[in-house]
Amino acid sequence: MIDLVALDALRAVDSHGSVVAAADVLGFTPSAVSQQIKRLERQTGVPLLERVGRGVMLTGHGRHLVEEGTRLLADLEELQSGLHRQASTIAGHVRLAAFATALRGLVAPALPPLLAACPDLRVTLAEREPWDTIHLVATGQADLGVAHSWGDVPLPIPDHVARTTLAHDLADVIVRAGHPLAGRAVVTPRDLADCDWVATPEGSICRQWLNRMYDGTGRLPRIAHVSMEFESHLALVRAGLGIALIPRLGRSPLGDELAAVPVADPVPEREILALHRASMRDSPAIRALLDALTKC
Repeated sequence: MIDLVALDALRAVDSHGSVVAAADVLGFTPSAVSQQIKRLERQTGVPLLERVGRGVMLTGHGRHLVEEGTRLLADLEELQSGLHRQASTIAGHVRLAAFATALRGLVAPALPPLLAACPDLRVTLAEREPWDTIHLVATGQADLGVAHSWGDVPLPIPDHVARTTLAHDLADVIVRAGHPLAGRAVVTPRDLADCDWVATPEGSICRQWLNRMYDGTGRLPRIAHVSMEFESHLALVRAGLGIALIPRLGRSPLGDELAAVPVADPVPEREILALHRASMRDSPAIRALLDALTKC
């Protein structure tokens, strides 16, 4: 009989390219993942991994096992979800991945009352960027994901991943209280053409949206400083080193030193999405988490 836990480990190695990376995602040690795959090789009687330089890759047998096994795991997941629905059981372990501000502003407030009402439910959290979250959910390495989509910035979601809109979130331009724009009722990208920006790294969804804001102005935002964390953005703006576009969800209080100015043409709005595999649509635990997140 094929060990399903070991099959999941092999799938993680395939997705992440190494035993070490797979172990990090699965919450095991690299040694434990290696032992699981060796056990799977003994069960199947064929080699599943081969060394390539310092890394590993799946053999043809391993690739076949992952491709066929993924469908098997999805069928079992759907069966388990249906059984839990029939029993009205909100229980089990849900792995939830979400971006940073959603963890602070959405997930953290929603979980305590749900877990108090459902003592047999366990939720573990991981902070991930939207593209990583989609991949983790799609490949079975997370059960529920929270991602965000800005305007027409592409966010490809596989067909077997279901999406639910949880909320819509606006972003404001954050400036120092004494900044010339601080008293404005609204600003447009043309008003910001000569400002120094604190921004997320190139390639991030938030950075892509900031660039899209400037469409039609003939310019790009003038990026002075780069940081992944919005908390760092606030500190840099407070120090007078630039301005920043920061969503309201999960944003720390600005205090007297900073001011939030709304933006128009276009309005920087993002859709907050919950993602899960379609095979988990009948899971009471997933439904309960969706309901809790929607209410926050």
